Parts: sequence; structure tokens; C-alpha cells
Amino acid sequence: MNKCVIIGNLTRKPELRSTQEGVPVCNFTVAVNRHKKREGQPDADYFRVTAWRALGELCARYLDKGRKVMVCGLVSARAYTGADKVVYAALELVADEVEFLSPMER
Repeated sequence: MNKCVIIGNLTRKPELRSTQEGVPVCNFTVAVNRHKKREGQPDADYFRVTAWRALGELCARYLDKGRKVMVCGLVSARAYTGADKVVYAALELVADEVEFLSPMER
């Protein structure tokens, strides 16, 4: 079973776009803090999240940088070659559910 649940804060405003077929897709990054170390700030892991269709439209409309969210979904891995000719690995979380945990501003 491939199911991942994360809780964290958005690192920037979500980006909404559409595929060539007109399907809405929203991308954003969530920073998830690790347990605090004895010295300094906690380490964090950064997850790239993709939300499709109506869920993506809701995320783009109501989320913003710094908002706390819970995301459940499928994790996929891919490799790519950067401009520096180095091969990198990337994890992406394709959202099934996104729960808005920060109170909405009025």
C-alpha cells in the first residue's frame, strides 16, 4: 500500500494551471518539521504536492504561504538530470485529501 500523510506549512503560494485538455492542477510545497535538535532550529523535509481537479482549485483558492495543512496521498518517485548534469531524485505527493488546518482569515 502506498499512502503518505504529512502535516506542515506551505513554503509559498500555490500555483494553479491547466493541462492541454483543460484539467486543473495545483502545485505547492509543504515543509514538515522533524523533531527538534538540541541546538538551533528544527530540521525540515520539503514535499512537493500535486492536487488535481476540484481539489486543486480549492487549494489554489484558499491556501497561501505559511498556512498549515494535512495532506494524504500517493507518493511517487522520479529521477531527473539537472542543468549541472547531475542526476537527482525527487519525491512527489499526489493529494487525495487536503485538510486546511490554519483558521481562515476574514
